[in-house]
Parts: sequence; C-alpha cells; structure tokens
Amino acid sequence: QVRVEEAGGGSVQAGESLTLSCTASGLTFDANAMGWFRQPPGKEREGVACINWSGDTTYYSDSVKGRFTISRDNAKNTLYLQMDSLRPEDTATYYCATGPPIIADVQGCLGFSVWGQGTQVTVSS
Repeated sequence: QVRVEEAGGGSVQAGESLTLSCTASGLTFDANAMGWFRQPPGKEREGVACINWSGDTTYYSDSVKGRFTISRDNAKNTLYLQMDSLRPEDTATYYCATGPPIIADVQGCLGFSVWGQGTQVTVSS
C-alpha cells in the first residue's frame, strides 16, 4: 500500500521560512513524480509544486514561483518543500502526493492520486 506522510508545518510570521518534508513508503520512490498541494480555508486544493522522478524537472504555480523550492532525496524516499518569504495568503493545509508513473504529470501537477493527511501552515501578518 502506497503511503505518504507530511511533516514540518507550523505557525510563522510573514517573511519567515518553513520547510516541509514528506516520506513515502510502499512504492518505488525514484520512479514516481511527487508533488505538494495546498488547500486554503474555504477554497479548493491547488497544485503548488511538483517534481519528476529524477528531480531535474519541476513545476511551480505562479503564486509561489521564486519563493518555494521543491526537492527530493531518492536515497531517503523523502520529498521537501522549502518555503521562503511566506505570506498570509500561503496559509493552508499542505498535502504531499504521488501518482502512477505513467499518469502523474509534473507539468501542472496533474494525475496525482495518493495523498497524505496534510500538515497545517499558518502565516500571520
């Protein structure tokens, strides 16, 4: 059974940084695209950043481009999201996700179907 689990959420002030991590099990980690999604209160879930199996192709939503960095360590089955210059509008529940290698598409973060429980990020002004 494929499982992903997020860690590292918390409450910070605007302008500060936070790093999320996600560990995966039950899959061949270095064969799968991985992604970070978020769901702000009262809004739909959106793709934030996604990365291909090797880490050499990434996608960022316009709202986080230049502030967030997605990376992965295939030796540790771990995905990361470095979030800098956080803004109150980044407040959301953040989810790690993966999907079948032939379906999950890094561009636009499409086709991801396995989700973690989420971790809360709160940014105050």
